[in-house]
Amino acid sequence: MARINKQTARLRHRLYEILEQGPYGDRTSAAVSRSIALLIIVNLLAVILQSVPELEARYEAWFILIELLSLVVFSVEYGLRLWVAAEHARFLHMTPGKARLKYAMSSTGIIDLVAVLPFWFAFVIPADLRFVLVLRIIRFLKLARYSPGMRSLLDALSTERRALFSCLVILFGVTLFAAALMHIVEGRVQPDKLGTIPDALWWAIVTLGTIGYGDVIPVTPLGRVVASFTIIAGLMMIALPVGIIATAFANEIHRRDFVVTWGMLARVPIFSELDAADIADIMRLLRAQTVDPGTVITRRGEAAHSMYVIAAGEVEIELADRRQHLVAGQFFGEVAVLRRARRSATAVALTRTSLLVLDAQDLHVLMGRSPRIAAHIRDVMRDRVGAEVVDAKGDIVLEEIEEEPRAE
Repeated sequence: MARINKQTARLRHRLYEILEQGPYGDRTSAAVSRSIALLIIVNLLAVILQSVPELEARYEAWFILIELLSLVVFSVEYGLRLWVAAEHARFLHMTPGKARLKYAMSSTGIIDLVAVLPFWFAFVIPADLRFVLVLRIIRFLKLARYSPGMRSLLDALSTERRALFSCLVILFGVTLFAAALMHIVEGRVQPDKLGTIPDALWWAIVTLGTIGYGDVIPVTPLGRVVASFTIIAGLMMIALPVGIIATAFANEIHRRDFVVTWGMLARVPIFSELDAADIADIMRLLRAQTVDPGTVITRRGEAAHSMYVIAAGEVEIELADRRQHLVAGQFFGEVAVLRRARRSATAVALTRTSLLVLDAQDLHVLMGRSPRIAAHIRDVMRDRVGAEVVDAKGDIVLEEIEEEPRAE
């Protein structure tokens, strides 16, 4: 029984990693995420095309097939997410039942439920097809889980929610003030359009929003002066939240990039036990490099001068007796940043690949400034690869290429 429970726990944890985009470079998790994201996009395209009567009549069978496939996949996904909810870090202190309830009541859980439940009911309960159509569009919100950009935007909005709410309050106050002024100035001239403050609110909203439909315009000189200041205020009011969101979004993107890069760099053995401040110093020395498929990154026999961390893409290392396939998050050539030698292997990009490059000269400068970092790196290199690792054959050897992760 204990063995079964242990296997179940391992299975649940593995499913959690797959569904929640677990370890960096996990191919199964990436494939599942991309497949579900693609299915969501296909759903949205089907909803759009199905609204055209001619296309709906011609491809009705395909639309039904897409909907049935989506229902099955999203239902299984929702069930699995409920089951693995106890693996979430914020739910670890809860019982499995309470963790699942927490997930079900969360915003993402509600979106996942709305993506499937109404459509099962539609099979047994007559429903307004237009209402069902709108609910299918809600599936677009599921993309937030699989799109780093959307997640970053939502995180930025959440971070700046108080500032954005303040902007909304200020906007409401300016709108009310502009409407009251216009009502006082032109209420008697245009009683049908600006005779009351509620009537003038429409003019103020479209003017401050810089839309200006032209259905209500001032006709008196004083009214035009009020409108001019309202337009200027509108430009400032639009720029304020846009600036807040843009800054927060950029900071969130930089933060995510920092976390991802820090995580990849921390996996390199010679840096693995350094603290965050030391790794941050090393990160400042990194430079980005993007190469096309088939590009030779390092060539056998050439002088070694840099190490590489794969940020995205795939690289093949051609060793003397075998080929090593590396993916995002893995690294090669770290011995080269400490010891200049001739490379004994060739590294070739299999796909368009983004690399983080650390030159030996830059690292030596840092080691010269920080004896603590220098001592740590030398100790790790001595313990890990020994004194004989670099010889006439070069620097790319088994020890400096991260092994492929073993399947559990």
